[in-house]
Amino acid sequence: MQEPPAPVDISVLTIVRNREPHLHQLIEGLTRSRLQPDELIVVDMSDCPVKPPLAPFPIAVHRLEGTGLPLAKARNLAAKHAAQDNLVFLDVDCIPMTDCLTRLVQELGCHNGLLCADIRYLGPDDARGEWTEADLLARGRPHSARLFPATGVREEPNPGLFWSLAFAIRRSSFAALGGFDEAFEGYGAEDTDFGFRARDARLPLLFVGGAIACHQHHDSHEPPVQHLKDIVQNATLFHRRWNRWPMEGWLSAFQSMGLIEWTPQQVRLVRMPDSEEIAATKVA
Repeated sequence: MQEPPAPVDISVLTIVRNREPHLHQLIEGLTRSRLQPDELIVVDMSDCPVKPPLAPFPIAVHRLEGTGLPLAKARNLAAKHAAQDNLVFLDVDCIPMTDCLTRLVQELGCHNGLLCADIRYLGPDDARGEWTEADLLARGRPHSARLFPATGVREEPNPGLFWSLAFAIRRSSFAALGGFDEAFEGYGAEDTDFGFRARDARLPLLFVGGAIACHQHHDSHEPPVQHLKDIVQNATLFHRRWNRWPMEGWLSAFQSMGLIEWTPQQVRLVRMPDSEEIAATKVA
């Protein structure tokens, strides 16, 4: 059966804080894309304003001043400024491969849901300069807990596996959900909450085969102790709303480090990590 024509009117949305080189590689990926976006909306939270390179599509940069990493607020601001009917959210770390946009918007024309791209994780020295798609695909590692089909879509029954790194949604559906809940301040659980609300709205979570984006390496911590306060606050809000805990792996690790007290009923911040603990959790 012949595939329906891909829908038009695509806004790609990204948010950035102090990762301008990653933004440049995301734009390079979009420039090489078989299907060009109508626009790229950038919400910039960086200490110094970013300067994106020229591209064959319009780029609009909107500043979000402040400290921290208000992910829900930043993504909602990007959607507010988007002009098109089909929204593709790409974290600034992601480089879309040639067919990523094509596959996402083709399936978005057939399915009203949350459509996640297949993320491949790159190493520290990958995509730091010139790159070829074949090289990135050879080096990228898939996520072990998220299984993508080679082609077509697979419906994922667990809304906790919604992936805000790279996903597509119809503008009308995003508006009906009310966007990301800005009660989740800073980092953590805002995307899981979004996935659960989509489930309750009967929007299926779909993993799209062939929609590949490569995730650029960056400094990180495991567990993310630099976001400890946000995670404790947001986990508490999520538990109050859904009667279950998000980010259980991180909470368990924080408890083992003596940073929190965590019971089936509540989580309490005990202390902040010291400099040695922060250094020990850094991922090379």
